[in-house]
Amino acid sequence: MNDSTPSDSLSEKVALLKGEILSNLIRKQAHGPDTATSHDWWTAVCLTTRDRILENACEMRRAHRERNVKRVYYLSLEYLMGRLLENNLVNIGELDTTRAALKELGQDLDDLMDEGPDLGLGNGGLGRLAACFMDSLSTLDLPAIGYGINYEFGLFRQSFVDNKQVELPDEWRRFGNPWGICRPEYAVEVPMYGKVELKFDTNGKGTPVWTDTRSILGVPWDIPVTGYDTKTVNFLRLWESRASQEFDLGIFNRGGYVDAVRQKAESETISKVLYPNDSTEAGKELRLVQQYFFVTCSLQDIIKRHRKAGNSWEQLPDKAAIQLNDTHPAIAVAELIRLLTDEEGLSWDEAWKISHRTFSYTNHTLLPEALEKWSVPLFQKVLPRHLQIIYDINKQFLEQDVEKKWPGDTRKKSELSLIEESMPQQIRMAYMAVVCSHTTNGVAALHTELLKKDLFKPFDELYPGRIQNKTNGITPRRWLKACNPELSGLIDRSIGSDWPKDLDRLRDLEKFADDAAWKDEFMAIKLRNKERLGKLITQRCGITVDPTALFDVQIKRLHEYKRQHLNLLNIVTQYRRLLNNPDLDIVPRVFVFGAKAAPGYTLAKEIIHAINAVGEKINNDKRIQGKLKVAFLPNYGVSVAETIIPAADLSEQISTAGKEASGTGNMKLALNGALTIGTLDGANVEILEEVGEDNIFIFGLTVEEVEALGKKGYNSREFFQKNEELADTLEWLTSDFFAPSGSFNQLRYSLIEGNDPFLVFPDYTPYVATQGKVDRMFKDKDQWAKSAILNTARVGKFSSDRTIREYAEQIWNLPPERI
Repeated sequence: MNDSTPSDSLSEKVALLKGEILSNLIRKQAHGPDTATSHDWWTAVCLTTRDRILENACEMRRAHRERNVKRVYYLSLEYLMGRLLENNLVNIGELDTTRAALKELGQDLDDLMDEGPDLGLGNGGLGRLAACFMDSLSTLDLPAIGYGINYEFGLFRQSFVDNKQVELPDEWRRFGNPWGICRPEYAVEVPMYGKVELKFDTNGKGTPVWTDTRSILGVPWDIPVTGYDTKTVNFLRLWESRASQEFDLGIFNRGGYVDAVRQKAESETISKVLYPNDSTEAGKELRLVQQYFFVTCSLQDIIKRHRKAGNSWEQLPDKAAIQLNDTHPAIAVAELIRLLTDEEGLSWDEAWKISHRTFSYTNHTLLPEALEKWSVPLFQKVLPRHLQIIYDINKQFLEQDVEKKWPGDTRKKSELSLIEESMPQQIRMAYMAVVCSHTTNGVAALHTELLKKDLFKPFDELYPGRIQNKTNGITPRRWLKACNPELSGLIDRSIGSDWPKDLDRLRDLEKFADDAAWKDEFMAIKLRNKERLGKLITQRCGITVDPTALFDVQIKRLHEYKRQHLNLLNIVTQYRRLLNNPDLDIVPRVFVFGAKAAPGYTLAKEIIHAINAVGEKINNDKRIQGKLKVAFLPNYGVSVAETIIPAADLSEQISTAGKEASGTGNMKLALNGALTIGTLDGANVEILEEVGEDNIFIFGLTVEEVEALGKKGYNSREFFQKNEELADTLEWLTSDFFAPSGSFNQLRYSLIEGNDPFLVFPDYTPYVATQGKVDRMFKDKDQWAKSAILNTARVGKFSSDRTIREYAEQIWNLPPERI
């Protein structure tokens, strides 16, 4: 899409836009141009852009209502949206017009875009995937609503003190959110706690009734989501918790000033923070309440819309496709059955059939310990009616489906039961999502294969064909066109400007891989992006880096299976080698990290501490002549990623084979011309298939080798003792050279006494050797440029548009609706 127009028309558009911006500045911000701050200008531009978007949104909603369309309802606990201004201007084709209008008003658009905060609605890949999917749903003209929570503080704002992570409130809504529109007319009441009693009719038949509940309000905020080069505008509907009774004047007048607002404070806690720390019982309870809160708000909203359209209950699956993004919203299946039976009077069989045809479920993990479970006593306390419904679902499942497939097999029933017989009993939410959905999907070919083979093997046997693959994707609008405008412009000039809606068109760039002039321009853009990142590193980390060095990037949530500590061991190894031989001929490198560790994940936080401590030593050691630098950018998020990704030379995708479901950072980095170093895990396998083995660096154990090593009996201490360089590296890392003695004891314990659960030691030597191959290729500038271009050219498969088309056609049965 190109928003260029003839000069007269452009001048008219600029003049009109200037008037709208000034109007919002004066009427909404109460400032004239002479007194407005940068934040005032940013808000005025956002509101002006939102106004234009909402014109299309209202037209689209009206058309959808008139046509009584089927919608997809995407239930996700997080949406990692980043900043919206630039992305929205790109999508509606008004980036250049807005830039010109602001220039005439004495403002710089780039400076203003930096003014706004990232929306604090998500954390990692799960939330970023949801954001990409919402972009694609609008771009493909598919009616959709994304449901979630309007967090007040998001996850947390990360800073480093003495090289350690410190969590601070992410006050992203402190000065308001110009994109959000409060919809109090759609508020819903949320019941919780209480008890279940039997109410008997005149015939003596008992009906369960949920009584003595505590109620809070769910108030929705809508954020419009634009499509690219289309009128379609969908929206996020995000729920904010409020007390059903804001203030008890009677208690206040009797002197109970704190108690008078206690209910308000407790109710509003629900939407305060994304992923509250669940290391305490109170934290676990808050998480369950949070999940139920957004699920019931969303389902009640869906039902209201369905009723208003005049549809019958039997038509619900034909008008609503509800996608569960991981297990966080899995309680939705029990809640819909409750609403249909208890509130609407349908029979159990009717409610079950409708619910089963309506839901589909995406699994995002292969780690059994990451599959969500809730204790039965906690459910009994918070959601007693839902516990009964889950017991009924489980009874039906075991007595009908499992008994039919494996008659008389009590062991199989115990294995597949939705209730785990532990102390206390646990509800297996992932199992419930599989049983109660018509389709379950994995998010990469390998991931789906392993779901069928291991994690959900009996379910695949029980329900052949129910488990599908839908390889993840990313939106090229944000992750190339917006974040890398120079490369986007080069592509436009070379193959045309239609590629953002058809990413396979990038294949046409292959012909330039051996074009010397084109390669020079491609790499010159990469260098300027590295210079830009270098400025950010200086600003945030206080170190100076050489933009001609190899920029080696690992940006992802901090978790052991993602193996940032394997990367760290290689850095320490290279540092030792340089100290032993300062003239060692290695490519200068800048190791760039971005990651947050969950507040209660102490080992992950220790790894962050170790990376920062090692970086501090390396960055200040003149003996190595600047050949290594380590930059851990604090508070990693979408906006930081938009600077890092266009600048990356090497993409670290080094998870233990069989542990990463897919990954999407690997796709973003490859799209922007970074070469991948990685294991055969997640979507790396498919990236290898697309870009070719000469344009990627693969190392390490395969899934089959990981399994074989486990069966044989892995002993990490033996690896440690037999590998002298590994042993010396780890001993040095955990000595008092980098930090006070004992600082990294938990890391050492995990790798040796803890038996290295994610197989860092077996992959250490292959990883270090493969990094040597990276060095050798990077020295060959011509070959590196060719491989970088081919990465950009060959990853069109990983557009989220392709993924969403597959969901729409193969799971949701959802046709596009154009106006």
